[in-house]
Amino acid sequence: MIVIVDYGVGNLLSVRNMLRKAGAEAVVSGDAGQVLAADKLLLPGVGHFDYGMKMLNASGLREPLDRFAFEMRRPVLGICLGAQILGRGSEEGEAPGLGWIDMFCKRLPATPGLRVPHMGWNRINQRKPSPLLDNMGDDARFYFVHSFCMHCADPADVLATAEHGVEFTCAVQRGNIAGTQFHPEKSLRHGLAQMRAFVEHNIG
Repeated sequence: MIVIVDYGVGNLLSVRNMLRKAGAEAVVSGDAGQVLAADKLLLPGVGHFDYGMKMLNASGLREPLDRFAFEMRRPVLGICLGAQILGRGSEEGEAPGLGWIDMFCKRLPATPGLRVPHMGWNRINQRKPSPLLDNMGDDARFYFVHSFCMHCADPADVLATAEHGVEFTCAVQRGNIAGTQFHPEKSLRHGLAQMRAFVEHNIG
């Protein structure tokens, strides 16, 4: 069973619907017992970094999430803000993130002729092997909505990059913990393929 973590911030129903299309038994829950009983977790999130961490810390799920990721070492996938909070923090606010991956989020630089937030479809470039993105093909395109991007201290944690004026990290993975800046639940066939890969394969 995959649990979509409900901590009050996220596009929960569309994520659940895409996971079910991918063949998963998926439930939305903010219950610590259900979180710890899951085979895999999906950590969604939209909005401001500090608000997301405030809601997560207030949910009572911080300790169960840490246990799931580090003691139980089961797969976790963060999406958008859910990916950003895997790191140490963000220029968007002052709250510390989960700190599961050594990365920090910074604002996308302004580029003449390009809008920030980066909104719309974009190709990605896979930087290392992973069941999450293997066999996607060179035409893989995903949907983005963001103003901040992830900067990894260790290049080995970069799973994929994209370009919007500059090259930026759009997916990360360290062992059983992964995150995508793009929204697979909004990314049609390639998003479905990525969700199916998360459902069918163990990462880490």
